[in-house]
Amino acid sequence: MGFSVVIPARYASTRLPGKPLLDIAGKSMLQHTYEKALQSNADSVTIATDDERIRDHAEGFGARVCMTSPEHRTGTDRIQEVCTQLALSDSQIIVNVQADEPLIPPSVINQVAENLEREEEAGISTLCEIISAKEEIEDPNSVKVVFDQRGFALYFSRSTIPWQGSASAKNCYRHIGIYGYRVAVLNQFVDWPASALEVQEKLEQLRAMDNGIRIHVAECTENIPPGVDTEKDLAQVRAHIQSELKHS
Repeated sequence: MGFSVVIPARYASTRLPGKPLLDIAGKSMLQHTYEKALQSNADSVTIATDDERIRDHAEGFGARVCMTSPEHRTGTDRIQEVCTQLALSDSQIIVNVQADEPLIPPSVINQVAENLEREEEAGISTLCEIISAKEEIEDPNSVKVVFDQRGFALYFSRSTIPWQGSASAKNCYRHIGIYGYRVAVLNQFVDWPASALEVQEKLEQLRAMDNGIRIHVAECTENIPPGVDTEKDLAQVRAHIQSELKHS
């Protein structure tokens, strides 16, 4: 079974307005992300947006675009609408790639899709990596995850889990926000109200767990460079891509 990629893209951003359209070495952030997704094994790549500026720009570089409702609270809601528009079957697999991940390796897109296809008990799949810095272990902006011996998530938290988690013990993992979904789960998810744990932790995936959906977690096979949330992130990504271009 194959899979499809959906890239939700919003124009509004508190810290970086118009973020998907920001220039990085002559291409927008969105185009870089789209081209990385095209290099994966996905059967199709679709950009989902509610903004005509993003639609026009994406169509300009040849992307397929689905216009979605401006009322969506989350990217997950936006992705589910795309599945409905495209009449995808319940069994199909969708990978959510964030528009602000212009350096995402295509191999990890494949990994999250392949893991979900293999793990039939899972409704969602995602990735993680060992945290290497004490500051990040203690940082609430770095989401931690613990999982069982088969790789099924036990909990996600902004707190340090496990309690004495450390990089030296190799038992503290940062959650990486790339997801594979079965369409059937997406269709259920958007009808569930936000759960108490989701609200407390500000982590949407806990809504799925609260409703009995199993989430498979695997350590990513390739390092994933940080996405772009701030001006500092943007400068670092620009420098990285410029360096790659010089040596290509």
